[in-house]
Amino acid sequence: MKRGTRALGVAESFGPDAERSTLCGAVVRADRVVDGFAYETCRVGGTDATEAIRSLFRELGREDVRHLLVAGVAPAWYNLVDLHTLHEVVGIPVLSVSFEESEGLEDALAREFDGEALARRLDTYRAQPPRRPVDVGDDRVFVRAVGCDDETAARVVSAHTPEGSGRPEPLRVARLAARAADDLRRTHDA
Repeated sequence: MKRGTRALGVAESFGPDAERSTLCGAVVRADRVVDGFAYETCRVGGTDATEAIRSLFRELGREDVRHLLVAGVAPAWYNLVDLHTLHEVVGIPVLSVSFEESEGLEDALAREFDGEALARRLDTYRAQPPRRPVDVGDDRVFVRAVGCDDETAARVVSAHTPEGSGRPEPLRVARLAARAADDLRRTHDA
């Protein structure tokens, strides 16, 4: 992958008793140069994360971004991201990257929701592609990919992950920036 290839990493942050989660999109090149930021929010426990990420992508207006990396599929307390819908609207490969082994979210969703709220989340969750393990150095991440095959997804994640980091740089930077923005928002709201 070329050093200047850009990926948009999206990660989130929300504090205790928060009603909204801060999403940050960080454009980072494969050579680790940070090249832009955008922010959006979604409702904690809501169903608007996919739309918020789409809005964030559109706000950036960056035609040079080649891949969209999202930290997991359940930000903001199970505000599930529909990777297929995101891929359709942004027109580039969309990869969800998570960092821990898991049996899945179905049991957790069933504990937290019921009725239509549960059914909607289960439908979205079950429609997502399976997670595939990807080794990055001495670490392992788990990737869901829409818009590219598993081999390409693994190459993209590896190309954007510094040796010894275990986390793709676009997601690491986005997470740090989301936390800082969330802290600032809470300070001003207090």
